[in-house]
Amino acid sequence: MEEGKSQLIIMTMNLRFGLARDGENKWSNRKPLVSAILKKYPNDFLGIQEANHFQTEFLLQQLPDYQAIGWHNKSIEWWQSNLIFFHKSWHCLVEKHYFLSDTPEVNSKLTGSKWPRQCVIGLFQREEQKILVANTHFDFDPSIQEKSAGLVMDFLSEFSRGLPIIITGDFNSSPGSLAHVRFKTHDFDEVFDGISHDKRISTFHEFKGRQTGKHIDWILYQGGLVPIFRQVVKDSFSGQFPSDHYPVQAVFKWPGNSGAKGDL
Repeated sequence: MEEGKSQLIIMTMNLRFGLARDGENKWSNRKPLVSAILKKYPNDFLGIQEANHFQTEFLLQQLPDYQAIGWHNKSIEWWQSNLIFFHKSWHCLVEKHYFLSDTPEVNSKLTGSKWPRQCVIGLFQREEQKILVANTHFDFDPSIQEKSAGLVMDFLSEFSRGLPIIITGDFNSSPGSLAHVRFKTHDFDEVFDGISHDKRISTFHEFKGRQTGKHIDWILYQGGLVPIFRQVVKDSFSGQFPSDHYPVQAVFKWPGNSGAKGDL
């Protein structure tokens, strides 16, 4: 990225799967809006949830300076992938795909989970810098979300310790939830931690741009990364939105680089 190697830009976005029957918000109407958002807000890493295969192909076309990991089960038309797009200045050394279940290597789910949920993790390097990036999507029950957070921690423990870590995703829960607390006990912070509940911007808005109180799309971090900017991207186009979720973007300084926190 042109901003320099002391800075890291991250975005998370639930794309809303393209096979959904969304009327005027169907995928064919949203494609140019998604393209506009991605061009306006470049990133080092972009975590995407709910991508059908044709949406993944579209994103790859729109992001020629990026590669992606996490495209899974390409033979199943309705499959929704969790993807990590990474700028060409980074190299993926290791990539892993897991199911959030007791048998994470096979298509499966936790008891009580409505859908099989997934987590994708990549180990990335840019010259001397290394970072772990995970992208996930949790189910709806709070106890299942807490178990899922524990599984993500287990998956990350398979990699080298002491590296900076970013976790992006749609967690289907708000800060203060069981899952959020579980991450906090493992020394993760979320970029909007410290913001009072009444001042949080909802990220799930159902294509209506309204405030529901549901700040469910997070960027978690640890390992010395320092967030210096964060924003909920609320752009609309003639009243239409790219997704039923707002993207969230954050800018970090690498360990050892100073910077004051703020909002974009």
